[in-house]
Amino acid sequence: MQRTAEEGRGPVQYGPPAPEPGLPVLPELSAVLAAAAGRTDPEPPGGGPALRGAAAAYWRRRGLHADAGCVAAASGAQPLLFALMAAVGGDVLLPRPCPAWWVPQATMLGRTAYHVPTPAECGGVPDPFALLETVRRVRDEGGDPRLMLLCVPDDPTATVAPPELVHEVCEAAVSEGLHIVSDETWADTLHRPQETVFLSPAEMFPGQVTVLADLAGAYTPASWPTAVARCPLTGQGAALRARALDLLTAIGAVVPGPVAEAAAYALGEPGPVADRIRAAAALHARVAAAAHHAVLASGALARPPHAGRHLYADLGPLRAGLAARGVDDSMDLEEYLSARLETLVPGGHRFGDEMGALRVRIATAPLLGSTPEQCLESLAATDPLELPHVARALSAFVKAFDELR
Repeated sequence: MQRTAEEGRGPVQYGPPAPEPGLPVLPELSAVLAAAAGRTDPEPPGGGPALRGAAAAYWRRRGLHADAGCVAAASGAQPLLFALMAAVGGDVLLPRPCPAWWVPQATMLGRTAYHVPTPAECGGVPDPFALLETVRRVRDEGGDPRLMLLCVPDDPTATVAPPELVHEVCEAAVSEGLHIVSDETWADTLHRPQETVFLSPAEMFPGQVTVLADLAGAYTPASWPTAVARCPLTGQGAALRARALDLLTAIGAVVPGPVAEAAAYALGEPGPVADRIRAAAALHARVAAAAHHAVLASGALARPPHAGRHLYADLGPLRAGLAARGVDDSMDLEEYLSARLETLVPGGHRFGDEMGALRVRIATAPLLGSTPEQCLESLAATDPLELPHVARALSAFVKAFDELR
């Protein structure tokens, strides 16, 4: 059985960070933070009542039964997943590719992480048959698989797994006694929410699924680290949350008081926040579609992006042209495209793909503009692709891929 190994290669050992929105902080959100700047009392481990209550109400509006008692909050998704992993215990199963920071969390805990291939139509969830086979092999070799991680609106592939596939995968995991952590950070960044069906695994198996969401996905800046988790409303879920809170206490992963107030405001989805989220998703959808078209026109491959602020491209068909430029693996490709596009373009090895596969995650934020004013202009435009600064950025993007033919 092939295990996932950390790759300390490239300019960042474990990175990269999640794709940024490329937009200034919402003024109403900044005002809430500023008003709370004088607060000196810290949030308790797991979050105070206001933040946990706002998170519970957020999930209830989406059809998930939740109350403040089943919610845990932390200063970012990394420490929160770390605490949940430690609380569940055992080995971890995760899709290939997957978010870059998942495997390091397991590694720090001394857990073994096993990648499972994803189906052809999407990323973010393992193929159900491959999952069952992997569990069997791990147990035959003396392993102890207990946890499966999913990312239905996915980083890095920007796809949204269809509900029937999610159900099959979760059913397979539950049949093997695995607990499921569903990372739904990108759930509110769907490019076409009226056309794309996203169904949380917690709606299908509420007693076996913990939902995790990093608010930097759609609600707050990454510089205000806040993440929330909804544990199952069962005795086992309560025990899981209690163990996670012990760990969050031990590592001091509490949300700063002013940030907690801003996060609670954002989770309430007032008009300015909801409007910004919808507009930002539509903007990134527009430029992502243009970038996807350019990638395909060059002869490379990429699944159509349906969520997030990125797309995942496979430049394998362009291997000959890349080899002529000294690009033979995904680390070379990361360095080449990052220099060519003047922005970080992380290689697929960051996300658990094989080093020899020529895959990269491409962020859409650099196409919105180089200044806050340009980015806001892009956000307000009826057709952002017609703006001169967006057109120039896309032209440079198209040229970088065209020359690889």
